Amino acid sequence: MSTGNFANWDGNVMDIGPIYPFVGWEGLMVVLAVIFWVGWHVMQIKMENRQVDEETTALSKQGNLQKALDAERPIDRT
Repeated sequence: MSTGNFANWDGNVMDIGPIYPFVGWEGLMVVLAVIFWVGWHVMQIKMENRQVDEETTALSKQGNLQKALDAERPIDRT
């Protein structure tokens, strides 16, 4: 890809052509980025929910869930 000769700045800008790659692909790239972004969030939520469920099940089996909840102390904001 050539960006043209800039030795003479009196030329027509339209004759130079595109000065960055993938001209015309901006819309598709935005759509793909949004799909990737939303997909990543969905995957992350599923993984975190699975981890919370596994930890809750493990604590419930040992009877430590209620102990862990009882041991929580509210933050004293005085």
